[in-house]
Amino acid sequence: MTNFETREPVSAGEPAKALWISTFAFTVCFAVWTIFAIIGVRIKQDLGLTEAQFGLLVGTPILTGSVIRIVLGIWTNRYGGRLLYTLTMLTAAVATFLLSYATTYTQMLIAGLGVGLAGGSFAVGVAYVAPFFPPSKQGTALGIFGAGNVGAAVTKFVAPFVLIAWGWQAVAEIWALALAATGIIFWFTTSDDPAFRERRSSRVAPKTLRQEFAPLKNVQVWRFSLYYFFAFGGFVALSLWLPRYLVGVYGFDLGVAGMIAAAYSIPGSIFRAFGGMLSDKKGARSVMYAMFAVSAVATLILSLPAASISPVVFIAVIFVLGFVMSLGKAAVYKHIPAYYPDSIGAVGGIVGMMGGLGGFILPIVFGLLKDMTGLWSSCFMLLFAIVAASLIWMHLSVKQLQRQQHTGSAVAA
Repeated sequence: MTNFETREPVSAGEPAKALWISTFAFTVCFAVWTIFAIIGVRIKQDLGLTEAQFGLLVGTPILTGSVIRIVLGIWTNRYGGRLLYTLTMLTAAVATFLLSYATTYTQMLIAGLGVGLAGGSFAVGVAYVAPFFPPSKQGTALGIFGAGNVGAAVTKFVAPFVLIAWGWQAVAEIWALALAATGIIFWFTTSDDPAFRERRSSRVAPKTLRQEFAPLKNVQVWRFSLYYFFAFGGFVALSLWLPRYLVGVYGFDLGVAGMIAAAYSIPGSIFRAFGGMLSDKKGARSVMYAMFAVSAVATLILSLPAASISPVVFIAVIFVLGFVMSLGKAAVYKHIPAYYPDSIGAVGGIVGMMGGLGGFILPIVFGLLKDMTGLWSSCFMLLFAIVAASLIWMHLSVKQLQRQQHTGSAVAA
């Protein structure tokens, strides 16, 4: 296990610079990753797409950006986060720019695969930022970095005006140029992370794929993945599902429903930084317990027949749910460098992948449940089941760990 104190020292301002530039870069990446949420509507009209085709188009970047995270995480350990982060941004920028020249559905799907790389940058950023900070500050640092999720709100607020003025192609080109510029700025203003510098100076042979994937044999990694599937995947799914829910249940105007969804996503992203601070001060486990407890109550309330909950109560409860989800997102990633300091890329990649897959899968399942049951609130019944399973699994695992520690102490005594 690599000890933070034994690493090559860094200059006083280096960690802060790495954190804030990485966070800005991730904000731009996230804005690009969710670009189809806006331009996809116009593309659907232009090409006459079916609902299924539209769903696949919007979901392709989310899916590829999630799956690629584990690969990018492992490559970050091998080649360094500074290089991988820059290459990821530049490659995604090229794909996004080429999207503006796509004229067929197939071409747009192919471009969407490249756009999805922007979402994969999360795994690179986590593995890059964490080594700059001691364990006592990693929760705060990764929470601040994860707040770059707010890039989705930037796209929701700004892209419609660009689309109306110059067309959806202009949105793709401007977002691509912004991402390319960010990649170049990142390369020239940052340095390699301490962990990578240590590996390079010691000339240690890179891990084999078997060694890279070894931590994935631990059930604990998949338990963390379930937590993130709910905290991040559930959050993204609700931000996508809310407009449809508010229109279908309460008859809201689509514009109003969209603004509420955007307002839901902004504080939900920013409070992730607060969750990181709490995880450092109170412990990630305590934050997770609180997140699951409040989420269980909130999803149980929202599982009641939709007609029995007023719009004001619904919005209040959903915002509370989004708030605690944001705390949970940070708490999950506080665990990873603490338990797997030498495998942050691989473990962070798989956990991030599962969270991203949650954002892709859950909206589809929400729709299927609505069609099968006729109940709008069925989506919250599913979320309650996930929360309950996660809370029970976590509690049993914590009790088992405490028993093992108690037994070890008794033997040592």
